[in-house]
Amino acid sequence: MEADRIGPNAILQLVDVLERRGDVGLLSAVLAEAGVSRPPRDAGMLPESDCAAVHQALRRVSSGAEALLEEAGLATGDYILAHRIPKLAQGVLRLMPGFLAAPVLTKAISQHSWTFAGTGEFRVEASRPLVVSVARNPLVAGRQADRPQCIWHVAVFRRLYGRLVWPSVSVKETTCCACGDVACRFEISAW
Repeated sequence: MEADRIGPNAILQLVDVLERRGDVGLLSAVLAEAGVSRPPRDAGMLPESDCAAVHQALRRVSSGAEALLEEAGLATGDYILAHRIPKLAQGVLRLMPGFLAAPVLTKAISQHSWTFAGTGEFRVEASRPLVVSVARNPLVAGRQADRPQCIWHVAVFRRLYGRLVWPSVSVKETTCCACGDVACRFEISAW
């Protein structure tokens, strides 16, 4: 992992969402507000401060930011399924009962958590229900809010666990660094 960097999908999938919607004006406004240049399609790891700036700029300039972040998170999950998890592994996970598939997927996510947690600390805190957390979450660094803000993360987890483990998965952020909590915690369950 490169220091202070995070996977490019934190920005690239949001760019794609806005372009698919034909909202290039909002895209330009968000990037300008964030002070970030549009990354190329083949961008490697990006500065986590840029990713956080884009997410936070979106919240400042768009009243529909939460829906856009959710759509970008789902698209990130789709990207991971299409390009990062081998089809054979996906098939095996889908055939396994959820109580066996969940730990396998969670272990894989843990091993690659630097791509979405950057310098934050990803942990598996419990198995039933499954609770994962990101302490010092760089995507909400410096943000202050009265309710959890990690809509993008929730959507990514929902897409991955929903497609590979539990079709009717529920993912809820129960604590958030933006609310002054020690970590952003995500409860992932079959219902």
